[in-house]
Amino acid sequence: MKTKRDGGGGGDGSGDKVDQPAQVRIGEAAAMLGVSVESLRRWERDGRLRIVRTSSGQRLIPLSEVLRLLEDRRHAGIDRPIVAQSARNRFPGVVTRIEKDRVAAVVEIMAGPHRLVSLMTAEAVDEMGLQVGDEAIGVVKATNLIVEIPSTKERKS
Repeated sequence: MKTKRDGGGGGDGSGDKVDQPAQVRIGEAAAMLGVSVESLRRWERDGRLRIVRTSSGQRLIPLSEVLRLLEDRRHAGIDRPIVAQSARNRFPGVVTRIEKDRVAAVVEIMAGPHRLVSLMTAEAVDEMGLQVGDEAIGVVKATNLIVEIPSTKERKS
């Protein structure tokens, strides 16, 4: 990935360069985001994306903008309700224990007489906002335990 670092030659011959935020060419940004260059141009027109232009007219996109769009996309799928799933062993219960370090977490769910323990990333626990006392569903698929959070009654239409 090439980034633009030159602050622009002031013509004074000093050779000083001013660090600017990392920028990528529009084609590179399109590849990172999995969209077309035309989509990025349209997003710029719609105000969804900030694109800067060089003095020669080349479009550059700040890497921070690409990362923001990737983060937005990652969080967009989180709010969608689950409408179907292949797993059949679902155990609704309550989170009774969370042990978390910087990387991994152990989550325990008491589901009736069943004690289910899941090893997951600490990031997943944080993203789910999982806390002791929360309702959760332990989903057992083969040897894996997947944790889901049911929607609240207020969300149901």
